[in-house]
Amino acid sequence: MTPLQHWPATERRQLVGVFTDIDDTLTTDGAITPDALAALQALQTAGLVVIAITGRPIGWCAPFAQTWPVDAMVAENGAVAFIHNKIGFQATPALDSLLSKIYQQDATTRASNFQRMQSVAQRLLREVPGATLAQDSAGRETDIAIDHSEFTRLAPEQIAQVVQIMQAEGMTATVSSIHINGWYGNHHKLSGARWIVQHLYRRELDAELAQWAYVGDSANDQVMFQHFAHSVGVANILGVAAQLAHLPRYVTASERGAGFSEVAATVLAARAP
Repeated sequence: MTPLQHWPATERRQLVGVFTDIDDTLTTDGAITPDALAALQALQTAGLVVIAITGRPIGWCAPFAQTWPVDAMVAENGAVAFIHNKIGFQATPALDSLLSKIYQQDATTRASNFQRMQSVAQRLLREVPGATLAQDSAGRETDIAIDHSEFTRLAPEQIAQVVQIMQAEGMTATVSSIHINGWYGNHHKLSGARWIVQHLYRRELDAELAQWAYVGDSANDQVMFQHFAHSVGVANILGVAAQLAHLPRYVTASERGAGFSEVAATVLAARAP
């Protein structure tokens, strides 16, 4: 990882958009900070597309999708998203006059997977000492989540056991800075990013990856770090870097929301006249 100040201005100037994780990237101690919120607004005001992409549940995302200056919010590791109707893409069902909710999986598949996931969740609670469902589980539609660092602490071996059981049950499993998420399907943050760009702008993300940046902080961001040349880790990623197979290209000096603000300032500095 290279310090952020070494990101060439010529590359930053080509950006059309920024994808960002939420927990411990935009947020600090569980809440978005004023500087991070202002950074989102500054990016959008400058004409950049801003899309949050998270392992959090779609129900949890609803109030933030309505009030944060983002063009879309992709939840549950790429499975479902809120988009702003002003973009012109019509989806159903409508949440309200401002947002629509769209899915990668059809309703029948989601219903079948939901029942299977509840059985896996009960197995995890029985077999993994100390395992508890994430407190935001009521808002989840396409995955399950076990808390490991938000309100409960699980040891590394317990986290590994949760991942092993999920995978043994045929699920995709990933570890964020706070939760262990599991779901049925091949989607992940990168496929979610490709999907949302196609839906919103009718463009292929892979053809313009050099024009997008990604900001994150944890293991479930690795697929994005791997594919985005302009990938940035906020400084708290240093605490888990030894566990990651794919690291971001750049790293900020500051952690969490302050680190995201640092990224936004660096991007915007290259666009100044």
